[in-house]
Amino acid sequence: MGIEKKIIYEKEGRLYEKKIIVFEKQKEIQVLSNPIAWKILRLISDRPRYTAQIAKELEIYEQSAYYYVRKLVSIGAIEETGSYFVKGGTAKLYSATSPAFGIEMEWGENLSIEYNLNDWKKTTEFLTARKFLKEFIDENNKFDGLVIVGSPNPHGIFKTSARDGHYAIQLAFFLGNICNLPQGFVVKLDEDAKAEKELEDNNLIIIGGPGTNIVSSEFNRYLPIKFNEENYWSGLVDKPGRIYHLDNLGIIAKFKNPFNEKKSIILIAGVRSIGTKSGVIAFTNFSKKTFSDYSGDEQEWEALVQGYDMDSDGKIDYVDIEKVVRT
Repeated sequence: MGIEKKIIYEKEGRLYEKKIIVFEKQKEIQVLSNPIAWKILRLISDRPRYTAQIAKELEIYEQSAYYYVRKLVSIGAIEETGSYFVKGGTAKLYSATSPAFGIEMEWGENLSIEYNLNDWKKTTEFLTARKFLKEFIDENNKFDGLVIVGSPNPHGIFKTSARDGHYAIQLAFFLGNICNLPQGFVVKLDEDAKAEKELEDNNLIIIGGPGTNIVSSEFNRYLPIKFNEENYWSGLVDKPGRIYHLDNLGIIAKFKNPFNEKKSIILIAGVRSIGTKSGVIAFTNFSKKTFSDYSGDEQEWEALVQGYDMDSDGKIDYVDIEKVVRT
């Protein structure tokens, strides 16, 4: 059985990490080097499959498929991850145990990895994010605005408690790469921001939907794709009347503050907390994709995003842009 490690690598100015299983024995490497075994491994990296299904899709004999599946299981390259009911019984489902496999020499190890943030500042991703956030960065490269999160205490007309305020941490890490921290404290709870009349004179980044963030409810009616006013949790509605109700749907909206045209608002919210998380991930991890067609001249811009769990670990790790509205 191989040893589990991590690969850390740079791509498009950002650092990524990936699990890898490193083999030490020649016999283990020989199993992977077999063309049929390698095809099986690549096939089930997409999604789990049972052995007869593998044989059919690869157009090989079932006996060969069973043989190489056993070999791959024996070296820890694949594992049983469930079962599937087929005619005549139950079939075992198999998945790859790692997205990467390899061999390793006993030299070349470094204590740390140098990463120059200035390199990232030259990328399209950085420039795209800066354009989207231009009103939120002052002439001294400091963040100019407030981040508003829902209160964790029961509040508002629905007496709800927000569970997505911690998503601001993810956003803060991202903003820290774009601009510098100002002198004041930039995060406020929705009930405090409203009570202290902070909505008129500040740029605002609001996290969470109107059901749990009362500041979001102040601006919901100004959105081209807005939360259903009759029931905020029932879904999003666009101007033609189409309803979007999936839990993993989120929005990223940017528009002028209706109380002060000199200020701007960015709203990141979802039908449920997982939808808000999808929006935050779209904003931070996929900013180049999300804001690729944002020109900077729009008075009103909104993206409907959908989050996906691509590696089946129960967490959103990828987003698609479902619809963009701009004026």
